[in-house]
This record gives sequence, structure tokens and C-alpha cells, in this order.
Amino acid sequence: MGVPELLESASLLVPEDTATENDITVRDIWDYLVHDEWEIALGLLEELGDAHSLPLAFWEQLAEAAEQLRLERSATWCHWRCSEIRNGVIRADLTLRPATEARRTTPIGSGVLRPMWDIGHHSPTGGRAVSIARLWIENMTLLEPGGQATVRLVPLTPSHWTHVQPGQQITMHEDRTVAGTAVILEVHRPATAMPAR
Repeated sequence: MGVPELLESASLLVPEDTATENDITVRDIWDYLVHDEWEIALGLLEELGDAHSLPLAFWEQLAEAAEQLRLERSATWCHWRCSEIRNGVIRADLTLRPATEARRTTPIGSGVLRPMWDIGHHSPTGGRAVSIARLWIENMTLLEPGGQATVRLVPLTPSHWTHVQPGQQITMHEDRTVAGTAVILEVHRPATAMPAR
């Protein structure tokens, strides 16, 4: 499928009464599609998807359209949202340790890092066991050492994270030392793939 067909197909997965914070609806997006304003339509569809729970097929179609339009950041975000639907997502407030107190001296970027997290599991010998989750920083491109941001975590093994609850504190590790501390804000379990309409 080409970009117009992908965006049209994705827009059909959005309920008609769904609107962005600026009251943009699917009908408004169709106006952009009719006038071949594909980048604008893609951006608005992303906004609709970020504000409402939409099926995996929606994000897959947006990811493919963004790739065809060579919009790398949009494609990365849409693929990220696909992984959230498949694996679940945990939103948390993360504070990185300052560079003077931790191994990390450079900022971290969204979607690149797969740190280990101490979420309360123990190994068979009684030691600490860690679980891996990819990290996306909300509303920022980079998070500096010592900085604080709301992050989205996508577990590598979702079954390890079933006990995690809002308000719980977890620690981030890139080696044996603590790289940061996070407080869980929201937990969204993996969704079953919804069939496309």
C-alpha cells in the first residue's frame, strides 16, 4: 500500500467521535488526505492515537506510512507504540544519578537504551534479579545525567512485570551500580491484538 491508502486505512480504525486536545477529528484528517497533506494527516493521526487507545493495526499502518515518507522520528514512535501494545507499557518518573555519582556521563536518548531494572525479583540463590525494559523519554529528546523526566518502559519479558504497581519505586542499572530511580505512575498490560475493521 502507498502512503494515502495506509493513512486512509488507519483513519478508518479511529472512532468518529474521537478528537485531539485541539478538537481535530477524523473528518478533519480526511480533508488533509484529500489535499495530499500526508505529513499533516500522519501527525494528527499520531495525536489521536496518543490520546486514545487504538489497535495495533493503526500503529502498524502509521509506521509504514512514516517510513515511506522518510519521517524517521515518526516511524520510530509508531513502532514504539506497536511494542507497547504487544508487551505493555509502564510510565514512570525517572531521576538519573548525577555523572559524579554514576558510571553514565552522557545523556540518554529515547528508544535506544535497554537498561536493567530492579523490580523486586530475587534469583534462586537469593540475590537481586533484574529485568530488562526499553526506555522512551516523554517530551524530551535527551535526558542528562542528574536529570528527571517521565519515561515509558516496554518490558522485554512482560511476565516479569505483572506485580509492578503505581507508586512502587524501582531502580535502573546499566551495570551493578544504580544509574537511576523511578517511581511507577501507570501500568498498562499487553493488549490482545484487535482485528482490523
